[in-house]
Amino acid sequence: MPISFDSNTKRFHISTVNSSYIIEIFKSGYLRHNYYGKRVKSTELASNYFLEDRAFSPNPDVLDKTFSLDTLPQEYPSYGNSDYRVPAFQVQAEDGGTITDLRYKAYRIYKGKEKLEGLPSIYVEKDEEAETLEITLFDEVLKLQVILTYTVMEGFDVILRSTRFINSGESKLKLLRALSMNVDFDDADFDLIHLWGAWARERHIERKPLFAGTQIIDSKRGASSHQHNPFMALARKNADEDNGEVYGFNIVYSGNFIIDAEVDQFLNTRVNLGINPFDFSWLLEKGESFQTPEVVMVYTDKGLGDMSRTFHRLYRSRLCRGKYRDEVRPILINNWEATYFDFDPQKIEKIAITAKEMGIELFVLDDGWFGNRTDDKTSLGDWFVDKNRFPGGIEDFADRVNKQGMKFGLWFEPEMISKTSNLYSEHPDWCLHVPNRENTEGRNQLILDLSRDEVCDQIIKMVSDILKSAPISYVKWDMNRHMTEIGSAKLSIDRQRETAHRYILGLYKVMEKITTSFPDILFESCSGGGGRFDPGILYYMPQTWTSDDTDAVERLKIQYGTSLVYPPSAMGAHVSAVPNHVLERVTSLEMRGAVAMSGNFGYELDLNKLTNEEREIIKQQVALCKQIRGITEYGDFYRLKSPFEGNETSWMSVSPDKKEAVVFYFKVLGEPNVINRRLKLKGINLENNYEIVNEELSYLGDELTYVGLPIPYKTGDFTSVIWRLKAK
Repeated sequence: MPISFDSNTKRFHISTVNSSYIIEIFKSGYLRHNYYGKRVKSTELASNYFLEDRAFSPNPDVLDKTFSLDTLPQEYPSYGNSDYRVPAFQVQAEDGGTITDLRYKAYRIYKGKEKLEGLPSIYVEKDEEAETLEITLFDEVLKLQVILTYTVMEGFDVILRSTRFINSGESKLKLLRALSMNVDFDDADFDLIHLWGAWARERHIERKPLFAGTQIIDSKRGASSHQHNPFMALARKNADEDNGEVYGFNIVYSGNFIIDAEVDQFLNTRVNLGINPFDFSWLLEKGESFQTPEVVMVYTDKGLGDMSRTFHRLYRSRLCRGKYRDEVRPILINNWEATYFDFDPQKIEKIAITAKEMGIELFVLDDGWFGNRTDDKTSLGDWFVDKNRFPGGIEDFADRVNKQGMKFGLWFEPEMISKTSNLYSEHPDWCLHVPNRENTEGRNQLILDLSRDEVCDQIIKMVSDILKSAPISYVKWDMNRHMTEIGSAKLSIDRQRETAHRYILGLYKVMEKITTSFPDILFESCSGGGGRFDPGILYYMPQTWTSDDTDAVERLKIQYGTSLVYPPSAMGAHVSAVPNHVLERVTSLEMRGAVAMSGNFGYELDLNKLTNEEREIIKQQVALCKQIRGITEYGDFYRLKSPFEGNETSWMSVSPDKKEAVVFYFKVLGEPNVINRRLKLKGINLENNYEIVNEELSYLGDELTYVGLPIPYKTGDFTSVIWRLKAK
């Protein structure tokens, strides 16, 4: 059994394929965390914890000076009852007190995994795929019930955790802090790895040693953000891509989050994750409950690469849903960087016709087709077709694209509203706002209040009406600003700090309804590029626009960093025109194609402005992508060379049966008089004999792994090589 309870020792043992997690019901009913790491058979040594009398650490039991919550490794620590470290939760009672004291009450173990109310989460297709442990803790004074949930998945080295609060008493309770999980490590010998950045520079990797004190990764912007991804890893000092212990944590949530890593005075490390308590509270009336988002925990002793592939396989198969979960994604062309708002049906139809000639499968009409939208100052919220621009409606234009033998896609930004719009004129209170405060605009727009049911229902209706009206195969769902003046006209004074989380719950409700109502549509999320690239959104939309920065050099870092957690099948990646619209850099079409082909491939330029030679290159790129996308999107991903460490970058994907592989190599700047270099491959079968497609060469897998492929010398900047391997 992956989860067991020993009634004699009072220990829970949670086991994955290669890891163990051990919890003990300790003195006075406190829940002690004993171990998380490499799988072990016995719980004895991990539970052999030395207790000592520590100065200035209070003692709940006056007869035992060695017992203090301030030094005890805890499973879900409370606030105010002698533990000075950061708590996992905090509750305010009606009398204003904020002291809590949770004690063990009960447990249950069952097959399967229950859905989280109102929230996305990892799912199972049959109960046999998972086993779940629920531990109930209780505060006798507050009558607060706290249920800790742990799920292990068959075939995955993951533990899934969340927490549920239930007010079982007569009085109101207010949650001030309600995190999803906590784990206390008994040392601090780790490097902290996280993904940070900004718009057009998302998910760069930073790795630094833990230090004494609290390290925080968070977002207070109303979205998971460009600035910090809801992910953290703790890696041993010797851990690299292929070796060493790594603990990865990722929150399945799209709003304000926090990740704390606190190193205390005894050099223990406390990690907890969940909804950011900044500007958050949640009122629990009698009998009401609150569900926290799910956290995915990954342990491995085989390095960062193994951690990443565990996340990738889990997210591809048990987070993403729907028709396109297992299907290769269409190669698309988007008109945005080709035309911006300056287009008419004839102009963009010419782009679609040329795209079809080159083998592209999907044409996407971006911003500017609705309301009076001729620039970014108007019409968000008016989701009806601009008949001046499209006299025959979207259905007429979509039919014309379909007749070219292509699918048709459409851009929306449903969560936003322009002040210059019919919707704002009719419902000015439907935006997030605070009375007597000016509304701050971003990109000339405000944010609709998705904490209100009537707003959610209106979005669902407007978007659904458009999707029903035409043969639409793809939707790009954008969100181009973060929250300010966070308040709701519908919530009472004591619930205003619930607004940001209620917005996310409303967003999930809208996405659930629309995506399930139109199961044949491929949905891609976007938030100014990668400002909401998180597991919560991937549950509804299996791919995300990785960044608004399509410069091939910058994309090396962005896509490499993103791959630390998220699979290539989730990354939208396009070839755009040069000079690049963000950086003005001119890179080779060869390199732009190779970088974009590493994710969900597409183009974002005016094909009719290209030379005949460039069009021929694009034809070849499209043809190659169709041959390899099953591997690049659904194979096992290996990072070979990091763009954060030098002039070269390399990665590869290997088919699950290890019979095929695709290897990518990039060099940013040319180098004179270089020595011969080799690229050592990973993940292939050492015994297989692999043919290098189109080179009439073959090598054994052990040679490719230990000796390495010779890297051809190329002159000039911005060069790339793609190798295709097939087992003979």
